[in-house]
Amino acid sequence: MYQALYRKWRPRTFDDVVGQGHVTETLKRQLVTGRLSHAYLFVGTRGTGKTTCAKLLARAINCENPQNGNPCNECNSCRGIESGAVLDVEELDAASNNGVDNIRALRDEAVFTPAAVKKRVYIVDEVHMLSTAAFNALLKILEEPPEHLVFILATTELQKVPATILSRCQRFSFKRISAEDAAARLRFVAEKENIDLTDGAASLLARLADGSMRDALSLLDQCAGVGTVDEKAVYDAVGLAGALDTARMLDTIADGDAASAIEQFDKMYFGGKDPAGVLGELGSLCRDVLLSQVAPKNGGGLMSGAYPPEVISGFSKKLSKQQLIRYLTQLQDAASPLKGGDRRINAEMCLISLASPEAAEDLYALSARIERLESGAAERPRKAPAPAPQKSPDEDAPPWDEEPVPTPAPVKKTASAPMPAPEKKPEPAKQEASGGDIWADVLKTAKAALTPSQRMILDSRDNAEGEYESGVLTLRVKNRFAENILNVSSVTTALKAAAEKLTAGPCVVKVELAESKTEIPEKTAPAEDKLDRLSKFSNVKFE
Repeated sequence: MYQALYRKWRPRTFDDVVGQGHVTETLKRQLVTGRLSHAYLFVGTRGTGKTTCAKLLARAINCENPQNGNPCNECNSCRGIESGAVLDVEELDAASNNGVDNIRALRDEAVFTPAAVKKRVYIVDEVHMLSTAAFNALLKILEEPPEHLVFILATTELQKVPATILSRCQRFSFKRISAEDAAARLRFVAEKENIDLTDGAASLLARLADGSMRDALSLLDQCAGVGTVDEKAVYDAVGLAGALDTARMLDTIADGDAASAIEQFDKMYFGGKDPAGVLGELGSLCRDVLLSQVAPKNGGGLMSGAYPPEVISGFSKKLSKQQLIRYLTQLQDAASPLKGGDRRINAEMCLISLASPEAAEDLYALSARIERLESGAAERPRKAPAPAPQKSPDEDAPPWDEEPVPTPAPVKKTASAPMPAPEKKPEPAKQEASGGDIWADVLKTAKAALTPSQRMILDSRDNAEGEYESGVLTLRVKNRFAENILNVSSVTTALKAAAEKLTAGPCVVKVELAESKTEIPEKTAPAEDKLDRLSKFSNVKFE
C-alpha cells in the first residue's frame, strides 16, 4: 500500500527535523542531562514539526539505548511506541475530545504507573480547543503531577491557552521553515524516491508551502509521476494556471478597462471562484509586485511563488508603488468579513473603482486623481527657453523714421535766481491688506514653497478659501481631505511668510474647517463679535 511522502519521510530522530535546531538541541541536552520537565508546550504554525518532535520526545524519554539524546528506534520501547502498541504513550486530539469528561478520564488513569515503559506520556494536540471546564480539570494534574507522568501539549493558537496552563509548561516556539531549508529537504526526498526534480521546481514548491514542510512534501507528492518535475509541471499539477487569469485581470485594471475586468470576474465567478478568493488572489499578486519593487534583491523569498518572474517584472514596470498600495488597501477593505452585504456586488464595485477611480467620490478616488496629475506633471517635458535674438550693430541706433528728441535749451544762471530744489519722488504706498485681494497675492507668492498636491487643493475654491484681516490670515478648508493636506506646518509657514512679505508686518495664520466653523489650531487672535461685523455694512441698521 502506497504511503504519502509526508508520512513516509517523517523524521525519526531530532537530527532529521528541518529548521528547528533551537528546539531540538535544547531537548537533546535535557535528555542527556536528565533535566526533563513534567509539561511541555509546543507552539507554531501547521507543518513545522510540533507533533513530530512530541513523538520523538516520547520515544527518547523511554528509549532503552538513547543515542546522544536521540531515540535508537531499535529497542522494544521505541518500536512499541512508534507502532502504537505501548498504551502508556497516548496521543489525544483535543479538537474532537475537548470535553471535561475526556480530561477527567485522562486524569483518572494518569495516576497509575506505566506498565511497559519508564514514563507515561500524554500528547495533547490542538490543546487550545479544550473547553474552559476541561482546562480547569487539566490544571489540577499539571499543578501536582506524579513523577512518572509527562504532558506534551501542542497548539497553533497560543492566545487561546489560559495563562494558568502556560505558567506550568516549558514553552518551545517553532518557526516557519525557510524556503531554502524546505527546498533542500525536497531535493533529498526526491533523490531517495527517484523523482527527477529540478532546482527551480524545488524552490517553487518550497515557496508555495509557506513555511510548512508537510505541505511541501504533499505538493511534491502531487507533482510526482509526470516525468521531470519542473516549474511548468508544478504550475499545471497544483492548478496555478488560473493565476494567469488573475494576472490578466490586473492588467486590464492597470489599463483602466473596467468592462474587461468585470467580464473576466464574471467568467471566474461562474467557473466556481468565490468573490473573496478572487480579490484575495488579486491582492496576493499586488503584494508580490510591491515586494519586487521595495526589495528587488532579497524579496524573492518573501513572495507567494504563484506567478512567474516575467509576470512580476512586467507589472513592476507598469505600476507605481502608490498605485499598488491603493489597490491593496481597497482590496483588503472589499474582502473584509465585516463589510457585509452581497459579496459579488462588493467585488464588482471594488474592481470598477480600481479600474476607474474617477467613477467614485471617496478618498481613494481623489488620491488616484492627485497621483495621476502629479505623474503627468512629472512626465511632461519642459520646453527649453528660446535663445535671445542676436542684435546687429545697427539695431542699437534709433530707427530713421522716428523724430529726434529735441535738445532742451540751456538755462542761464543768475545770481539772484537760485537753482530750484529737485522734486522728491513719492514713496510707494504699502499694499492695502484687504480680504480676498491679498489672499490671491499671498497664494501666488507662497506657491513656490508648496507641493503640487497642496497647490492644487489651494487653487480650488471647492476645497479652500483664504481671508486676510488685521494681521490674521484665515484659511477655511471645505472638507476633511483638504484639512489633512493643508493643516500642516509646511503650508502654514509658507502662507505666513508670504503674507508678512506683502503686508510688511507680522501675521498669524489660522486654519478652520468651514463645515463646522470650528477652528483647528488654538486661537491666536481675539474673536470678533458678530454684531460688530454686521455693523460694518451700511444697509444694516440697529434699533
